[in-house]
Amino acid sequence: MTPSGPAARRTLRPPAGYRLAASVRALTFSPYDPCARIAAGTFWWATRTPDGPATLTLRQTADELVAEGYGPGAGWVVDRADAVAGLRDDLTGFADLAAAHPVVARLAAQHGGLRMPATGQVFPRLLRAVFEQKVTGKEAYRAYAATVRHFREPAPGPLQPLLLPPEPAAVAAAPYWVFHPFGVEQRRAETLRRAAAAADRLERCADAEEATRRLTAILGIGPWTTAEVVRIAYGDPDAVSVGDYHIPNTVAWALAGEPRGDDARMLALLEPFRGHRGRVCLLLEASGVHAPRYGPRAPIRSFARF
Repeated sequence: MTPSGPAARRTLRPPAGYRLAASVRALTFSPYDPCARIAAGTFWWATRTPDGPATLTLRQTADELVAEGYGPGAGWVVDRADAVAGLRDDLTGFADLAAAHPVVARLAAQHGGLRMPATGQVFPRLLRAVFEQKVTGKEAYRAYAATVRHFREPAPGPLQPLLLPPEPAAVAAAPYWVFHPFGVEQRRAETLRRAAAAADRLERCADAEEATRRLTAILGIGPWTTAEVVRIAYGDPDAVSVGDYHIPNTVAWALAGEPRGDDARMLALLEPFRGHRGRVCLLLEASGVHAPRYGPRAPIRSFARF
């Protein structure tokens, strides 16, 4: 190991057909995410750990997944590498549920190598989710990236520029108007500051159920934001983003041939897949299923929820 080389390394054995890029793409906001990206077939993920800053890399070979860690928290991220890669994703019972619907059965077979990651970290995903509330994806990414760069701290490792997510304490201490130049109004800025102030308690949650209770107790955080967070932090396969602008229509169209649906209809159609309802939504997203568009085209990822 050279001074600039990884501080920890681990070799994993993914299941046959495993697809790294498809599985970890949920951990990136865009190809230009300042904290996570896929470059030359390698996934780079910068984060803060109980042991300090770290960068995890995941690289897939023919039948192995090589995990390497950089920085003081290298051991922590490498120990969790299988979870981050989605290799702890439990598909128990899903095959039988999927077989009951021809569309879901087809997508489950088509995307059999897709796994759901579990980072074990709440605040980094919460930061992004708050910025996504009630705006387009372009606006949300601009706010997220500008915030990360405002609190700029380089991540360990050779890939530069790669930045760490902001320290929650620094976000909580920032006045709400700091976020205005990034296109964030006072309501979302105050929500983010409250969430950052509670970050220590949120990170200690034992599971998705406890995290859901604590998250929804914070003013400005509702079911959509909570589902987005626990799906990534805990790999919760049942988390459904209720209140999304597009997903109810997608589910109604894919599962019932109905061009429009509301949250109640979406949940009714997903009920037979309870335990894996979020996984069904993920498969629909991965397959590119979209309901027919009527009238003026809505901005992509435009939402009316929190």
